[in-house]
Amino acid sequence: MMLAEVIGDPIAHSKSALIHGFWIERLSLDAEYQLCEVKPDGLGAYIAARTADPAWRGCNVTIPHKLAIFDHVADPGGVRATIGAANTVFRGEDGALILTNTDAAGFYAPINQLDLTGAPVVVVGAGGAARAVLFALARLGVGPVTILNRNVLKAAALLSSFGLKGKALPLDATLPPAALLVNASALGMVGQPPLALDLTPLPQDAVVYDVVYAPLETALLAAARERELDTVDGLDMLIGQAALAFELFFGVAPPRDEASDDELRALLTA
Repeated sequence: MMLAEVIGDPIAHSKSALIHGFWIERLSLDAEYQLCEVKPDGLGAYIAARTADPAWRGCNVTIPHKLAIFDHVADPGGVRATIGAANTVFRGEDGALILTNTDAAGFYAPINQLDLTGAPVVVVGAGGAARAVLFALARLGVGPVTILNRNVLKAAALLSSFGLKGKALPLDATLPPAALLVNASALGMVGQPPLALDLTPLPQDAVVYDVVYAPLETALLAAARERELDTVDGLDMLIGQAALAFELFFGVAPPRDEASDDELRALLTA
């Protein structure tokens, strides 16, 4: 039986096992996907143990391991040099472990109909998820990007590393007008501090996108809906990136027709 996991600390909130389990059942695969709490000081030992298990096909990587994982797994695709964060470990054809990042494509999928060329964007956060978001935005040719982050210098360095024009501001700064606001931080997640932003400066046609999915209805999305702004919740990105990882783990694409996706969302929000 094939085995894959999602690792992080904390990990109990993760919906990845529900998503992959749903697809495994639909495809009648001889496989299992499970949650695995891995502390920061246990990451190396975890990877070493799983490498020795031929049934283990890989893992999704979440907070706080998206950067630390580079110290333990090969990066032949240059993910460190491009996105700078990894969220998936999988076995290559020779059985060796390889890093990749499916977050960027997962982030982009729900907004692929938007014309963001030259449009101003605000991103909250400067961690692993933010790196994937900025990677995607840079390839969309967006206009100035404002990053809100506790560490302004870190945020400014990220802008520079992705070749994006814009500025870095502290979390309590006033939002500039923007076509797209993305919360790419853990703020607002269960067990984390809330994200309190005044959305007044956003125009009426702005889109508010929160990558947090626990809770699904974050305070940020609730505030956006009160203003009747278009919103994208964290499940859209989660399902999109999971689909890419699923194929890497198990060698087959998951069912992604509209009816299947609707049933999966209903399961995740039950």
